[in-house]
Amino acid sequence: MSALLDRLTFPLQRALARALPPLSETEREALEAGTVWWEGELMTGRPRWERLLALAAPRLREDERAFLEGPVERLCAMLDDWDIHHRRHDLPPEVWDFLRRERFFGMIVPPEHGGLGFSALGHSAVVAKVASRSVAAAVTVMVPNSLGPAKLLLHYGTPAQRERYLPRLARGEEIPCFALTSPVAGSDAAAMTDRGVVCRGRWQGEEVLGIRLSWSKRYITLAPVATLIGLAFRLHDPEGLLGGEAPDGAITLALVPADAPGVRIGRRHLPLGLAFMNGPIQGEDVFVPLDAVIGGRAGIGRGWRMLMECLAEGRGISLPALSVAAAELACREVGAYARVRRQFGAPLARFEGVQEALGRMAGRTYWMDAARRFLTVGLEAGERPAVASAILKHHLTEAMRRVVADAMDVRGGSAICLGPRNRLGLVWQAVPVGITVEGANILTRSMIVFGQGAVRCHPWLLPLIRTAQAQDAEGARRFRRALAGFAGHLAGALARALWYGLGGARLVRVPCRGAAARHLRAATRLAACLAAAADLAVLTLGGGLKRREMLSARLGDVLSALFLVSAAVHRHVAGGEPRALEPLLDWACRDLLAFGEGALEEALRNWPGAGRPAARLLRPLLFPLGRRHRPPPDRLTRAAAELVSRPGPARDALTDAIHRPSAPGEPLAELEEALRLAVAAEEAERALRRRVPRAVRAQGTAAALAWARAHDALEPALLEAVEAAEAARMRVIQVDDFPPDLGLGRQEHEPWPHGARAGRAAAPSSS
Repeated sequence: MSALLDRLTFPLQRALARALPPLSETEREALEAGTVWWEGELMTGRPRWERLLALAAPRLREDERAFLEGPVERLCAMLDDWDIHHRRHDLPPEVWDFLRRERFFGMIVPPEHGGLGFSALGHSAVVAKVASRSVAAAVTVMVPNSLGPAKLLLHYGTPAQRERYLPRLARGEEIPCFALTSPVAGSDAAAMTDRGVVCRGRWQGEEVLGIRLSWSKRYITLAPVATLIGLAFRLHDPEGLLGGEAPDGAITLALVPADAPGVRIGRRHLPLGLAFMNGPIQGEDVFVPLDAVIGGRAGIGRGWRMLMECLAEGRGISLPALSVAAAELACREVGAYARVRRQFGAPLARFEGVQEALGRMAGRTYWMDAARRFLTVGLEAGERPAVASAILKHHLTEAMRRVVADAMDVRGGSAICLGPRNRLGLVWQAVPVGITVEGANILTRSMIVFGQGAVRCHPWLLPLIRTAQAQDAEGARRFRRALAGFAGHLAGALARALWYGLGGARLVRVPCRGAAARHLRAATRLAACLAAAADLAVLTLGGGLKRREMLSARLGDVLSALFLVSAAVHRHVAGGEPRALEPLLDWACRDLLAFGEGALEEALRNWPGAGRPAARLLRPLLFPLGRRHRPPPDRLTRAAAELVSRPGPARDALTDAIHRPSAPGEPLAELEEALRLAVAAEEAERALRRRVPRAVRAQGTAAALAWARAHDALEPALLEAVEAAEAARMRVIQVDDFPPDLGLGRQEHEPWPHGARAGRAAAPSSS
């Protein structure tokens, strides 16, 4: 009987092997790299929410909190972003020295190697706070602790490599960069043509086995000031000197001293005029010994897997922290500005058009920060979730773009006049950087989130692909088990989606209450719908799914929405379910669920190819009563806008990741004081409007105050409150101006200042 089943199975295996998405070697390595975390639970179509809410709330350690309140605050006080970006085009030398002295470059390096050994949350918190003060400083701090030699050495380096380099990296004696992107290989890093050839050569006076490298890279952050280069290249061994240890052309990573003969660095790119160090780097016939390979001989040919795993971890911390910093700064600043600035006789925050923008800003910032915190929980548990990191990279940088755009709209002309008083303009300049780096957002959305997530996170798809290739008896048995599991998964998802769509989701038991419970029940239904649609995509498109990027992007949006709802609910419940923040939770989840359901409907409506009839049949099963989710109602948007534009615990909790300056003359500190005075004067201003004739009020607040004083129309305390608020208002609505002959930009012949190079330790000799 078994032999008969095997003979019947083999043709089906061959047919499915042709139909299912084929996996290249680089795709296989990418899928096998890292781990599957909560996103895998969502792809089952029946998430166990008790697992989500059993995850502890992220908490900073005492040493991390002390660092944030000590060195990070002192660093922020040293940073003048206008001076950095428009005068120096670099961090001041004293800032570079401070970063070295306080071990900012060694946040992820363990204490035994001289670093700070911070958790993922601690690392993220430092980057966010510094980014709220200066993007250039944040990027400078972020890169050595993200994708760079230190992280790679921690995970894959030999003991000798870790002992040699980690202390020097932690102390800032080595300034690292990582050279991955090349002119012909941007988002498609696997297409790199940079070469390394195994050969013999001289190193420090001795003949050794090594690699002769030639490369051309660009967009490399910290390259102009780097002393140590992490390099990705394709390794070739034409003479067989390695004895066949790695396939020809396998991607390999090595450490190259920046002063090695043949290395050319020092020029700069200008990423939208931002001042962080970034530039091209080339090498021609650069010889390094074989032990320069990260991981030694064991690391030969393993570079792509190393990159995929470290990208997943670093990308999950750095860009989410930058995005949250920009969003929180925009909320803090523009929420106050909208309450202080008056037009048509009323604060901007009283106009519904402005409230709509403020509400969107607050709601999106809430789920952005929830997602940032949530992923650090997985990273601290040892996960390296490539799909979850891609979700955060894409959606948080996109949300940052929308939040800052709304902030620019509210501030109007004062947001486009650059100067020391305008922090928002510099943030707006920096927004596209996050959109394009560490994998362009278009690629991330259309090819990675679902394209990789469907295969990696689906409980049966990857086993089905693997067993479809095995043409033996054991392979046939494993294939039948995988096929039965896939069929059961599809049938269960369809049944649950229909039942939940008819109202059965209300009966789903969830381990929480109130608004959080309502949103988890809705997410349960959407997860079942996604599971059914994902199975349909595999069955109807097979290998063609990789080319259907619009469909893949929309299904990825559904998975992303579910992940972000999970993060928002986890933040709320793990944080003690604060009532003050409930409007933000409600707004965020309604917005995300409507977005996810809309993406699913669009996917079914635009299903490509021969699967279109099946999609038409599936649509009434997934939406038996039509769309169930709509964007947040106006009442919630108004409530969210009020929270962000009035002093209180909700506003403070929403913006607790950023630096809040208090020194006299600081624009944000002045704005905070103006907000306090404006709110304190609201009752007095109402009395002023009631008691002063309209014709007098039409001449301005100063005239109204003078009339009220002359006619004893207002008590002295109320007059003083209005006068103080008006004086503060006039201070904060001013914008910078400059002399007409202001020189814009530097002349080409004028050298760029390189304060970062001052005091650099010499790199090891390569002669």
